[in-house]
Amino acid sequence: MFQSPASRIDAKLAVVFQSLGLPAHLARVQPSDRPELGDLQCNGALGGARDLRRAPRLIAEDIASCLRGDPAFASVEVAGPGFVNLRLSTDFLAACAADMAADDRLGIADEGRGRLVILDFGGPNVAKPLHVGHLRSLVLGESLRRIHAALGWRTHADAHLGDWGLQMGMLSAAIRHRAPELAYFQPASGQPYPANPPVTLQELERLYPEAAAACRADPERMAEARSDTAALQAGDPGLLALWHALRALSLEAQVADFRELGIVFDALDGESDVRDAIAPLVERLLASGVARQSDGALVVDVAEPDDCHDVPPLLLAKSDGAALYATTDLATLEARAAMSGLARVVYVVDQRQALHFAQVFRAAGKAGIAPGVELLHAGFGTVNGRDGKPFKTRDGGVAKLTDLLDEAVERAAARIDESGHGAGLDDAGRRSLARQVGIGAVKFADLSGDRLSGYVFDADRLVAFEGRTGPYLQYACVRLRSLLDKAAGFASGPVVPVLDEERDLLLSCLGFAGAVSEAGRELQPGILAEYAFGVAQRFSRFYAACAVIGEPDPTVRASRLGLCVLTRRVLETSLDLLGMDVPPRM
Repeated sequence: MFQSPASRIDAKLAVVFQSLGLPAHLARVQPSDRPELGDLQCNGALGGARDLRRAPRLIAEDIASCLRGDPAFASVEVAGPGFVNLRLSTDFLAACAADMAADDRLGIADEGRGRLVILDFGGPNVAKPLHVGHLRSLVLGESLRRIHAALGWRTHADAHLGDWGLQMGMLSAAIRHRAPELAYFQPASGQPYPANPPVTLQELERLYPEAAAACRADPERMAEARSDTAALQAGDPGLLALWHALRALSLEAQVADFRELGIVFDALDGESDVRDAIAPLVERLLASGVARQSDGALVVDVAEPDDCHDVPPLLLAKSDGAALYATTDLATLEARAAMSGLARVVYVVDQRQALHFAQVFRAAGKAGIAPGVELLHAGFGTVNGRDGKPFKTRDGGVAKLTDLLDEAVERAAARIDESGHGAGLDDAGRRSLARQVGIGAVKFADLSGDRLSGYVFDADRLVAFEGRTGPYLQYACVRLRSLLDKAAGFASGPVVPVLDEERDLLLSCLGFAGAVSEAGRELQPGILAEYAFGVAQRFSRFYAACAVIGEPDPTVRASRLGLCVLTRRVLETSLDLLGMDVPPRM
């Protein structure tokens, strides 16, 4: 099994620290803060000074003395108050490269060990089209699904559709106002319900915002929507038939959007799938004392003594009996807990819902739902316009996801034509390339950086072929493929880094498994995105400084080809884990 250079050096340090009586947890290295002094550094002497009651620099000298002479190091030096700087030897790096190249998993550890993780992301309401707000959940969730799978987890991705709430009552009330004669609204009419939905997809997309606005403006309309919602959830056959028709109509369009983004779901379950479990769950929580009555509503107290801020009770049901998000979330979690091997559930939902999930997780603990299952909320910031505010259309409305993606693809097509990257392609080929580049650009921008931070959607900047962008990474992969295709007549060999550019690129590649592990542990695909960009940068410097095919020395040429093969595997795997395509050419 491949081990990273840092892991191998940590093992050596552990032996040294034990011999010197230093705390074992300090036997760690990190990338050097000053690369000109070494590849890695150990700061353990600073932390161990108090235990040994000695000056940290003297302790560092003892550590260095024990490490000098080890063939893993080209040099071991002490700097400052007690930093130990380590430069790795060429032979050691070559051995690490050989081990990594021979590993089909490129060193990625089997952290999941076949345990099941459910990733709850997307979460669209079936009453309306996907909008910009869904983008981050979909892109982050898909990347986290891929990262978990790479780390050995069994993954189950569920869109968890919003199909059983107030929006459905708003729609049915609006449709009744337009056409009260429809069979859905005729009690005991005996008429068969229409086979087709009463509105088109385009009408549905216009109808929901109109219905929502009417409910906000008119208390009677809101009361009607709430009444319809309660009746639907109580099983009214006409409203159920209307609900089925609208759900199918909306879901067909949303699945097409998922496909366009390359999003893979194992289930398209919704809140409605647990509707029959809600009443028994609420009754059980009330009977057990977990829930209590409060002004006609049912709540669960979830505040804890050490809370630093107010955590209000979780509202399970309003006085009219209609189910709420919290109720369906608890019922859904209880159903999921029955899945074999479930160890973790990750909710990829807007950070503004952090309090909601804190309440749900605590309520689940009090109710004994999913005991032993790790419940995590992977929150995220907003997609913003150039004004720094949440992205809107030109007229101030909520932007549809398809419109945002189409804009990115359109700008990518223009950049491809300007740069000549599409030369030799027919129209279909240019359209395909523009779509891969445009959507890849959006995904990389969405995944880069801390997911809790928002980012500015600027299509012109995102599709640039230079800078910290998706196309820059894609182009690095395409350049590697082209180089290796041209080198098909030459053999690649063991990687033996000599020049600084070779060492830097190899060291970067050797950190791949660690980047994947950290991205999974922190639920931060941005860590992997940043890592991949760094590899691409180092490859660019290597490509400019080191001849590969044109290198006359066959041993050096074989080494550099081997390094290119490894770099290609690392970059292409990174992009795949980020959900990005690599175009066949650029």
